Amino acid sequence: MRHRHFLKLFSAGTIALSVLVGPALANPVVVFDLGSGKILQHQDAFKRWYPASLSKLMTAYVTFRAIAAGEVQLDSPITVTKHSASEPPSKMGFKPGSVMRLDNALKMMLVKSANDIAMAVGENVGGSQAAFADRMNAEATRLGMNGTHFVNPNGLYSPDQYTTARDLAVLVMAIRREFPEYASWFSIEGLAVGKKAIPNYNLLIGRYPGADGMKTGFVCPSGFNMIGSATRNGRTLVAVVLGEKSAVTRAETAARLLDQGFDTPAAGSDTVTTLAPYGDLVSPNDMHDEICKKKARQEQSEAPPVAAKNVPKSTYQKKLDHVPTLVAVGLGGATGPAPKAILDQGGQDYADVPIPSWRPDRPAPAGPGPKIAGSAAQGDQPVKVAN
Repeated sequence: MRHRHFLKLFSAGTIALSVLVGPALANPVVVFDLGSGKILQHQDAFKRWYPASLSKLMTAYVTFRAIAAGEVQLDSPITVTKHSASEPPSKMGFKPGSVMRLDNALKMMLVKSANDIAMAVGENVGGSQAAFADRMNAEATRLGMNGTHFVNPNGLYSPDQYTTARDLAVLVMAIRREFPEYASWFSIEGLAVGKKAIPNYNLLIGRYPGADGMKTGFVCPSGFNMIGSATRNGRTLVAVVLGEKSAVTRAETAARLLDQGFDTPAAGSDTVTTLAPYGDLVSPNDMHDEICKKKARQEQSEAPPVAAKNVPKSTYQKKLDHVPTLVAVGLGGATGPAPKAILDQGGQDYADVPIPSWRPDRPAPAGPGPKIAGSAAQGDQPVKVAN
């Protein structure tokens, strides 16, 4: 069956010979040209998969749409609720009642992949987790993501939260084409929270030439997921990689697929939106035993594992060859209107914790590091720090 499938793909011209001769792929993959939407390579593109933190891309998309609709602004307050504060790591760890600007919250969600912040964004923008999930599903339906369903904004495991590589490609196209003003957020090298530096889990950023996005994800049942994008000579390619065995191998696989894509002229007629469904469309994949029963706890993480001594490091385990540019984020500075979804008819906030007016509890830290308090927490604040 697989042999016949690849012959069909080859005859349709959707996979170039230079790609076919590469190492075999084990799990769902889609590689496509963002400008044309043409698919350069795909495998098991419609296989149901747990998205993990790739779900946060839909959380961002729903929020971008809410901003465009005037429901919320970039400087609107996002309040950490009791529920969001209780979400498991990866997280920022802010206490219930903490308030931040929406733009800072989104950057923490995308770079740190903070589950507590993603839930807080969903609850504030949508009014509740359930209401926000309804909006995520409505957008998925509108975009034609027919193999996708959401129940939460952060991607923590649920058997009812699933997607496909092809659907994620559709989502990436919508984000990048409809909201180019936020493109730089997906290529942030790291965050500065006070004196603490938080690197991006996307190991392509700063290491792969031209890398400019987008997101990683991991839970035991999904394995290590990644959407990597890069732009060279005005051409942007995107690789969706699901179910890799580690944070390093997913980066290596994405980089190899992007390399092959840049060496491949656009060919064939299949696009992300026109690719016909194939294969098993309903059976979920579960990698829990393979990923989390056979590996040490330190390997069950988005963080790249430390290479053993006397073993050559992968390019994606090495430190950046330059001082990374960090974007300063933190609490405070939320001077905009409260999200409409959390206001009752009288305009009063009904969240489960009060929204305090922010004030600094102590002076900003001394030294050359990023200043987080007050206005310095607003917007992109590039800061050079050592990695």
